[in-house]
Amino acid sequence: MKHLLFICSQNRLRSPTAEQVFSAYPGVVCASAGLNHDAENPVTPELLEWAEIVFVMEKAHRNRLSARFRRYLGRARIVCLDIPDDYGFMDPVLVRLLEARVARHLPDANGAA
Repeated sequence: MKHLLFICSQNRLRSPTAEQVFSAYPGVVCASAGLNHDAENPVTPELLEWAEIVFVMEKAHRNRLSARFRRYLGRARIVCLDIPDDYGFMDPVLVRLLEARVARHLPDANGAA
């Protein structure tokens, strides 16, 4: 099982949508978190050590993540999805964007990523 972590600012719209969408995919286990201190589920060192792929929604998230948590990102690959904070939870346009940008990083039916 591949461990995927989705990160946005507040963990209220984009990253929980991604977690819900990709939790249904075979071969992956998903979690989501936010980088802001008042996020619904804040990023922790434990989450980062658990993750194999960390998907951030914006370049600013990648920069903040690296600045605050660099030592916990050892084995995780960080992928920036370039999805702005313009969508509601489970917005169909957001779901399509996520599916288009995340799918190529997921294991296929044979277990290859």
